[in-house]
Amino acid sequence: MFRLGKDEYLGLHQRYAQILGNMPMQGSFGKSEEIRKRLSSLFKGMMKALFKEKGSSLRIDILAEQPAQDFISAHAEALDASFSQVPMSDVMRSRLQRSDYIFSGIKTFHELNEAFPSLLDSNGNRKPFEQFLNDVQKIDQTYNQNYLRAEYNFVQASASMAAKWEKFAEDGDRYNLQYRTANDDKVRPEHAALDRVTLPITDPFWESYYPPNGWNCRCTVVQVRKSKYPETPHEEAMALGEQATGNDSKGIFHFNAGKEQKTIPDYNPYTIKRCRDCDIAKGNGSDSPLSLSRPFVPENELCAACRLVHKLEKEAPTTSPTRAQIKRAQKDLIQWCEQNLPDDMDGKFPAKRLKVISSDMLEIIIRKKFYNESISKYKSDTLYPIKLAYAKQAHDLITKATLINPNEPSKDHPDSTFRVYEYIDDCYRIEIKIKCNRDGNFMHIIRVYKK
Repeated sequence: MFRLGKDEYLGLHQRYAQILGNMPMQGSFGKSEEIRKRLSSLFKGMMKALFKEKGSSLRIDILAEQPAQDFISAHAEALDASFSQVPMSDVMRSRLQRSDYIFSGIKTFHELNEAFPSLLDSNGNRKPFEQFLNDVQKIDQTYNQNYLRAEYNFVQASASMAAKWEKFAEDGDRYNLQYRTANDDKVRPEHAALDRVTLPITDPFWESYYPPNGWNCRCTVVQVRKSKYPETPHEEAMALGEQATGNDSKGIFHFNAGKEQKTIPDYNPYTIKRCRDCDIAKGNGSDSPLSLSRPFVPENELCAACRLVHKLEKEAPTTSPTRAQIKRAQKDLIQWCEQNLPDDMDGKFPAKRLKVISSDMLEIIIRKKFYNESISKYKSDTLYPIKLAYAKQAHDLITKATLINPNEPSKDHPDSTFRVYEYIDDCYRIEIKIKCNRDGNFMHIIRVYKK
């Protein structure tokens, strides 16, 4: 393996430090002193582990050891806290938290990588621990105080906008979206030029210029009636967007947190530009079918760290949901059913149900009973709130899911068989069972597994 190029590595962080050093800090950093003390304590523990390392290069596997894992988890939790009160689905929250963990893991790799050379003095002799710890304090302050404040604010803005996008998507193209600034004297002129840009939710503009469009960007997007505001010509909007992010020469802010379901894009101050073309950096894994069409997997230390961080995230134990999370998920699904299940007739009787066509062209009926049983079954499942969030999407998932078993026998329903479908996204494997009998094909149950 070769190390990251020195000029690339140092240049990236010098630019990052310069940007943050010249930028006014805005927004709330929660219990900043408490966070700083906790991370500083865990950083010291991580440095104790690093001090025991032998050899001439950093051992990537140190990221998997408990001191580094404790630090990564605490850093990710600090970022997660920035959107703990933002309403969103459990699926979206889980994915944004996953993004925070990956970001925190790669950032931790850089802290270790930067601290490692400080083990030796100018003569190549190993320093005493207290001298080494003193010499790396600047790394702790730079990464876990100065940088973290701006990262916290950015994650908070990204998560808030991701939650808004989730709501926008539920309405489809019923409304147009309109860019809005904070409309005060702190608004950057280049962002002010985007104010009132109005386009359909399907316009590619929102893939690149959906806020936040910079560190401490306070811009937002709102839904507007199509009849009230004229649409901005696409090319004009794209040109304004490019001007607004002109200082972002590396394209770090050209992403949509809601569509990508990430708080921070794949390419950020701790990665390299080509991470945007790598499936592992995107969380798809080396065994993903997409990896055949995306062959770029550079063999350097950052890539090795990225692989390990993604592996650790997948293997992390899933904590049991709180009572509040369970109740919120149940309430959300009940409310969704009330608002979205159309009135129909089941023979001579009125009923609320959906009719959809599966990916293999099977007509499927989704009755209210399916949603009620989703709520009542498997409450002890650690992914229970996630399951209910996916249940709201079952009518859409079945149109994309793959048939994996066309004729599974049923022990409890001898007059029926099951057709089993599977849908896999970047975090979970969703299994959907359709009960088939002479009365029709009915959505029976949905199960969710961590991928």
